[in-house]
Amino acid sequence: MILDLARLLLFPALMAFAAASDLFTMTISNRVSLALAASFLILAGLSGMPPTDILFHVGAGAVVLVVAFFCFAMGWVGGGDAKVAAAAALWFGFAHLMDYLLYAALFGGVLTVLLMQFRQWPLPYSLAGQPWLLRLHAKESGIPYGIALAIGALMIYPETDWVKAVDLGHFMLH
Repeated sequence: MILDLARLLLFPALMAFAAASDLFTMTISNRVSLALAASFLILAGLSGMPPTDILFHVGAGAVVLVVAFFCFAMGWVGGGDAKVAAAAALWFGFAHLMDYLLYAALFGGVLTVLLMQFRQWPLPYSLAGQPWLLRLHAKESGIPYGIALAIGALMIYPETDWVKAVDLGHFMLH
């Protein structure tokens, strides 16, 4: 039952934390990416994932890390975003990777357009004292892409073997 709870809650909670962190601080701590990677390895082992499958998941994470760091080097995404994207890819493996990247790109585009529009409007005086909102509103600020990465991940996660392996009978009230 604890393993099922971990499968259901750990990844979504860490991704939601990454999104909130990016929204409020425009940064994602390395600890979040490390927690995602470590929890994947622990849960994969406890769940009995075959070593070859683990290697394929690691391969998916490595591919995304290389591509994401190229994007970081070009100034297109932040370093925290690159690391969180790779850590999420680790959980998805190649089976769900393209769907995840597609959702993240679509939500990232919508987020970017909405944020660019938001930055055209003056902030109401009552909100101007919020440092995180001022940072988000500043035209020279980047886009907190961790939000799009998290939404994309949360859209795909229910379709993964992580969730499908959960015995929901444990959680049903009689």
